[in-house]
Amino acid sequence: MPISKILPVKALRKSVKESQKYRQIAASIAEVGIVELPVVTRHRNLSGNYLLLDGHLRVEILKDMGKTEVECLISTDDEDYTYNKRISRLAAVQEHHMMKRAIANGVSQERLARALNINVGSLQRRVRMLEGVCTEALNLLKDKACPVRTFEVLKKMTPLRQIEAAELLINANNYSAPYASAIYVSTPQDQLVNASRPKRVKGMTPEAMGRMERELAQLQQNISSIEGRYGADNLHLTVAKGYLSKLLSNIRIVQYLSKRNPEFLSEFQNIVDMTSAWPTEAAR
Repeated sequence: MPISKILPVKALRKSVKESQKYRQIAASIAEVGIVELPVVTRHRNLSGNYLLLDGHLRVEILKDMGKTEVECLISTDDEDYTYNKRISRLAAVQEHHMMKRAIANGVSQERLARALNINVGSLQRRVRMLEGVCTEALNLLKDKACPVRTFEVLKKMTPLRQIEAAELLINANNYSAPYASAIYVSTPQDQLVNASRPKRVKGMTPEAMGRMERELAQLQQNISSIEGRYGADNLHLTVAKGYLSKLLSNIRIVQYLSKRNPEFLSEFQNIVDMTSAWPTEAAR
């Protein structure tokens, strides 16, 4: 359908085109085309026009490429949050399996790297990412947003400690490499793969590592306290999301906010897109 007939239901931030996500999607579209089709629904009041429910970045990239048409999925449900919440994004483990499957099917590493907007060295690093990580830890983290560096830290631990570390990451809802490194520092020497080699963390003295061990123990106590408040916080979030979703399903309200208070519209959309009361990785 003509892109000019597709009306967005949310405003994109001006800085989005400078993000890694934008560049990666743009590179993928340029190399292999659109894999995940945008989702639209017919506009109730403007005949021949459609509201864009999912795929704002993809459509914006196509506009930047000079495209005038795009293949879409047409929905009979005009509530955009349904699609935003039901579409599963690839976690690092799933992405790893996708890469290995693509290479096994004959896709060259060079082409795959271009499609993902990364260099071949980074691709090879991701392909080797899970070597040395035990199956049980992988099962715990298979759908989590763990960066490559986190798995590289886990490999330094024995399988049993990898499982414990994975559970700590999940309990804290923090999958960052620095947090994984903190767990590594607090790991007893006999639970490391190279037990005879002293732990080394760049820029840290043995005294600093000892202090980090104590701070990590205190952090675990704090996490237990936060978990006690999680239920109430999540209930408040659910109520707020329901109310704002109702508002943003009204195209007149969206258009008004877009013209008068675009910053409110952006924040409302962020709340609707939230899946948990826990802070996200981007907010840390």
